[in-house]
Order: sequence, then structure tokens, then C-alpha cells
Amino acid sequence: MFEKFDADRGQVGIGTLIVFIAMVLVAAIAAGVLVNTAGFLQATAQDAGQESVNKVTNRVDVVSTHGVVNDTGDGLTVDSLNLTVRLAAGSGSVSLEDTTIKYVSDSTARNLIYDDASSADGESLGNVSQWQDDTGVGGEGLNETEFTAYALEDGDDTSFPVLSGQGDRFELVINTSVVEGAGQDGVSTGDSVKLEITSRSGGSSQVIMTMPQQLAGKNDNDPIAL
Repeated sequence: MFEKFDADRGQVGIGTLIVFIAMVLVAAIAAGVLVNTAGFLQATAQDAGQESVNKVTNRVDVVSTHGVVNDTGDGLTVDSLNLTVRLAAGSGSVSLEDTTIKYVSDSTARNLIYDDASSADGESLGNVSQWQDDTGVGGEGLNETEFTAYALEDGDDTSFPVLSGQGDRFELVINTSVVEGAGQDGVSTGDSVKLEITSRSGGSSQVIMTMPQQLAGKNDNDPIAL
């Protein structure tokens, strides 16, 4: 009536089933945590990578530089530094309003921010040599922590002061007679000025401008290559 089995037999009880289900749940939760962590790390890495790329590419290139001679009565100085800039290769748009210039000379170190000293047509700078303090003394214009600019070439004629295309060319203007501070009429022969132009994303370009040893023969407001 009953068969005899010599092989070992096992039986799964409710306790074993509960333990199995618990192990499956723990494994699923652990997998979910790992997936979420991997996604967070991937997003963080992408953001960090994009910021690093922006610091390298989102910047301006300095195409050319020149200065403007000023006859102070006591001698000739260069009281205006002019830099023609364009977007660096591969760069996205760069706004001058979010751009700073670190100005370092033999006697002065300042951080300059953009100020719109141009007229409504975006081309005429007017008098950029005048400035005013908090009380309004000194007239309107740039102060010792500002630079200005105007558009040489603006592809869509509407983007200034944003460099938005490779064909855009803007000219940055720094009035050294103001930036150098009281008692200075600009930078003299043989002086050097180091400029570091930094965009909002952190991309920077450096240029060193050395004043010529001789300004003899130049007249007031004459341009001079630097």
C-alpha cells in the first residue's frame, strides 16, 4: 500500500518562504539605491564636465591691441588701452556685462567691470575719461573700476554687448588715467600692463601690453601699436 523511498526528502515551510521573500525585497531595495546613486553620480559628473569645458572654451580671444597717446603737458603717456576681441574657437556666447578684467600694472591692481559708456547708436563712446564718485563729483563716465566697449562688427546688429557669433568683433576700452588713480595721467614709456579677461563661466584670456620706449613724434590722441 505504501511505497518505500530510500532518497532524502525535504519540505519547504512557511518560515523558509518568508525568509526567501525578505531576501528578494532586500536585494530589490539595494538595487534601487545603487541605480539612484549611479544616476546622481552620472548627473554630477556631466555637470562638472560641462563646467570644465566652459572654463576652457567660453572665453574671448584678443585679436589686436593699441593705445591712445595723451599729452599731459608734462610729457606723453598712454591713457587709453584698446583691445579688439572675438569669441574663442568653440566658445558659446560671452556677455561683456558678466565679464571682468583684472588689471595689473607696475603700481596698480584692480578688477574692472563693464559699464556702458556708449551712446544710443552703440558706436560713439563719448567722454570715457571722466568719472564720478558717490557724491556725483567729477562728472559722468567711467570710474577706476570700470571698462567700456563698442561694437566693431555685430552680425545681427542686436546682440551687443553679447558676443554671439564668430564674426562679432568688439573693442574694449580701458582708461588708464582713471584706473591708475589720482595723480596719474596714464602709463608711461616702458611700463607694462597685464590684463586677464574672465567670462562668467570662468574662461580667461591673458594679454601683456608693454608701452613703447619712445613716444616722441606722437601727437595727442594718436593711436600706437602695443
